[in-house]
Amino acid sequence: MKTLYLECQMGAAGDMLMAALLELLPDPAPFLARMNALGIPGVEITREPMQKCGITGTHIRVRVRGEEEQSEDVGGHAHPHAQEAPHVHEHPHEHDHGEAPHDRGYLHEHEHGGETPHTHEHGHEHGEGHSHPHGHHHYSFSDIRALIEGFDLPAEVRSDAIAVYRLIAEAESHAHGVAAEEVHFHEVGSMDAVADIVGCCLLFHLIGADRVAASPVHVGSGFVRCAHGVLPVPAPATAYLLRGVPAYGGEVRGELCTPPGAALLRPFVSSFGPMPVMAAEKIGYGMGSKEFECANCLRAFLGEEDGGMDETCELRCNLDDMTPEAVGAAVDLLFAAGALDVFLTPIQMKKNRPGVMLTCLARPAQKQAVVEAMLLHTSTLGVREHTCRRTVLRSSLSTVDTPYGPICVKRSSGHGVAKEKPEYADVLAAAKAHGVPFETVWRYAVAACESEA
Repeated sequence: MKTLYLECQMGAAGDMLMAALLELLPDPAPFLARMNALGIPGVEITREPMQKCGITGTHIRVRVRGEEEQSEDVGGHAHPHAQEAPHVHEHPHEHDHGEAPHDRGYLHEHEHGGETPHTHEHGHEHGEGHSHPHGHHHYSFSDIRALIEGFDLPAEVRSDAIAVYRLIAEAESHAHGVAAEEVHFHEVGSMDAVADIVGCCLLFHLIGADRVAASPVHVGSGFVRCAHGVLPVPAPATAYLLRGVPAYGGEVRGELCTPPGAALLRPFVSSFGPMPVMAAEKIGYGMGSKEFECANCLRAFLGEEDGGMDETCELRCNLDDMTPEAVGAAVDLLFAAGALDVFLTPIQMKKNRPGVMLTCLARPAQKQAVVEAMLLHTSTLGVREHTCRRTVLRSSLSTVDTPYGPICVKRSSGHGVAKEKPEYADVLAAAKAHGVPFETVWRYAVAACESEA
């Protein structure tokens, strides 16, 4: 199984992830050219070699009209790269912001009547004593979605990027008490995040790993200075995005995980834990701009995994007051929420009532979403959970030819075991199309697998 493992011991930020994944490609130039040709407003993406603790890797710079997004840690020892000193935004105009601060400039919340981008004047103080006003656009999630839908990219990449940005909008909405569609992002933060998110989604697509795993995420510690004040690390939006994801703080003072970084992990990473047993073929180093005593980088390992161990969450509840139709509907909705498997076990409940135990299996990253779906779509008042370690085989899909057309086959191997199994949906569709029994198509597909062995 082609496995991608992300080592997040120094956190996860969009630019670091993009740089690490980029190093896994044979030639980075076509990717950079493609990204710069998308037409992200004012965005220029460049790569440069960078060293951390004597290790050379890649640093990605995303400039929006020549300006880079920066975070400013408070009271720590980290500092940006020499030429990347952050600047302070001052607003000579009045806004209704309420009392809630926002994170790193990703969110710029105002009261507006429509969804169209708008402009505000900001004076920038650069630490050198000079200042100049210029305009910044602010974008809603609807603006961002429309922008991404217009990119010349595979439909899968566009869909993934919109889904990731929606997670950020939902996190900002939760942190600041406004509807997701009313969240507004300032130009640098939003376009910087669009570039990071779209770039990473495209790289995941180009790499084409069968499975993506990651280490627990180091979020850092201390405080980070945001547009409206000083917030604890992880910032509220980041903390919300990391629900259900193994994460930890530490002695490193600074913000190590950003909202785009956290949002990118959720849909792509299937499990969090130690590096699986794998033969790495390529290793990518994505360098961050901040300087710490330890190497500030995100590593990406790409190679073959011979089966191994992963974690799954087992979620259960008992039901005795739902109709069979309602239970059946709940099963479908739980699969849609991200459950790996859903099954029912007959049980005897109190007062001798017959009931069912509903069990869902979910990856750690999807656990919270599945729990919330169980509470929403069933009558239960609580969900029991525990984490299981499981031994898994590596799996891949291929196609075999039969008299009834091509049939997709899942091939699994590892731990000295090899198995092949025709895909049910393909066999059923072929049987219906040719008016033959299901078993007939199945036998031909199995025979084709055996002839190729």
